[in-house]
Amino acid sequence: MSDSRISADENRRQVLYWRLLARLFDNDEQPSLEAASMAIVGDLGLPPALLDPAVSVDNIVQRFPDLGVELRGLLAQQDGVAPAPVDGHSPELPGEAEDGGASASVDGRPSGEAEDDAASADGRPPGRAGEAEVRRAALVSKLLLNVFSTGTGDVSATDLARWQQDAGWFEQALGAEPGQLRSHPGGGELAGVLAGLEGDLVRRMRLREVLADSALAARLTPSMSLIEQLLRDKANLSGVALANAKALIRRFVEEVAEVLRTQVEKTSVGVIDRSVPPKRVFRNLDVERTIWKNLTNWSPEDQRLYVDRLYYRQTARRTTPARLIVVVDQSGSMVDAMVNCTILASIFAGLPKVDVHLVAYDTRALDLTPWVHDPFEVLLRTTLGGGTNGTVAMALARPKIADPRNTVMVWISDFYDNRALITDFEALHRSGVKFIPVGSVNSSGHQSVDPWFRQKLKDLGTPVISGHIRKLVFELKNFLA
Repeated sequence: MSDSRISADENRRQVLYWRLLARLFDNDEQPSLEAASMAIVGDLGLPPALLDPAVSVDNIVQRFPDLGVELRGLLAQQDGVAPAPVDGHSPELPGEAEDGGASASVDGRPSGEAEDDAASADGRPPGRAGEAEVRRAALVSKLLLNVFSTGTGDVSATDLARWQQDAGWFEQALGAEPGQLRSHPGGGELAGVLAGLEGDLVRRMRLREVLADSALAARLTPSMSLIEQLLRDKANLSGVALANAKALIRRFVEEVAEVLRTQVEKTSVGVIDRSVPPKRVFRNLDVERTIWKNLTNWSPEDQRLYVDRLYYRQTARRTTPARLIVVVDQSGSMVDAMVNCTILASIFAGLPKVDVHLVAYDTRALDLTPWVHDPFEVLLRTTLGGGTNGTVAMALARPKIADPRNTVMVWISDFYDNRALITDFEALHRSGVKFIPVGSVNSSGHQSVDPWFRQKLKDLGTPVISGHIRKLVFELKNFLA
C-alpha cells in the first residue's frame, strides 16, 4: 500500500473521531465534519444512518444484519480484551487491566501498544491506518455517540428502551452480554458509568405518567436504576401505575433470582463426610480406583481384567442445621446490595436445614422474616432513605442467635452509623458467630463505606465484602455446607 493511501486512511479515521468528539461535547452539527464523514461512510459502503444519532444501533442491525456480526466483540478482539465468560464475570475493559496497563485511546486501542504492532498483512507500517481501521472507527463512533450522548430534558419510555438496546450492543462490542455491565456497576469504572447514565435517564423520565399508561409501561426494561426509582416512588403510586410498578419489580426480581440461583448451585463447597457410606450408583463409580484395586485379576491368556469388587466415591457432605440472619440497611445508598441480598436470602431460605431471618432498619427496625421466601414482598415493604441506627437492628437480631457457632449474620450497610456498633460486632465475632459485613454499591456504581468501620472490621478479621455477589455466595455456602 502506498504512503499516500495510508495517509489518506489516517486522515479519514481522524475525521470520524473529530466528528465524534464534536457531537459528544456540542449538540450542534459541524457542517464540514458532517459532510466529510458522510463521504467517508459512503466510500466504505456503510449506511448513511450510521451517522444519525437518532437512529438506534438496533434499528441499523435489523436492516443490515451483517453489521451485527462486526459489532459483536468489536472492542474486545482487537484490544486484547477477553470476552466475558458465561458465569457473570465482567469483562476486563480497556485501561482496566489488573497490572494497571496502558490507557485506551479514543478508538479503544491501548496507547503505546497499537504503534508497536507488527506490520499488517497488507504491508502497511505498524500503527498506520488502513481501510479496515477506518471502517472500525465508523462503527465505534456510532456505538460511542449513541450510548454516551444522552442529551438533556425529559425522556420517554421509548427513549429509555432505545438507549438500553444501544447500550446492550456496546456491551456486546466489549465481549459481554447485553445488560451484563450495567447489572454489576461495582465491577469496574466503565460499568459504573453505564449504570450512571441509565440512572440519569430514568430520573429524567416522567415515570408516573409512563406507569399510568400500560402500553408505555410495557416498553420499559427492568434494570437496577429503574427498580431503585420505583422503590423510592412507590408510596406516591396507586391504581394502574402501582400495578405496573409491581409487575416491573417482580420481573426484575425473577430475572436476578434466576442468575443467583444458578450461582448458588454452581458453587461447590462443603466437607466430604467419610462416615457416610458411598451411594452405589453409576455416577459415583470410581473407575480408576476400581481398575487399580483389581489389577491382580488380570488374565494374560484372556487379555481381560476380571473385576470382583467395585469402588465408589463418597459424595455426602457434612451438613448441620444452620441459621442465617440478614440485616439490611434501608438507606438510599443500599438499593443494589439490598435487592441482591434479599433475593439471595430467599434462595437460601429454600434450602433444607437452613433457617433464614431477615431484618430491615433505618432509625427503626422491622422483622421481615415472615416474607423472606418472597423477595418481591420484602422489597415492597422497605422504605428507602432516612437516617440509620444500627443499634436498634442489633437489638432485634441478637435474640435470634441460639447457637452462635452455627449462625451466620450478614450485615448489609454503608456503615455510616453509630460507632458504638463496633462493640456489638466484636462481641458477635468473639461468641463464634460467622459475621459477614457487606458494603454498599448503588446503581451508579459508586461504592461508599465508612473508612473508619472498614478499617475496624478488617482489623477484626471480617473485612467488608464489596463488588460481585459471587463473593457472598461463596462465603455463605462455605459456612452453611
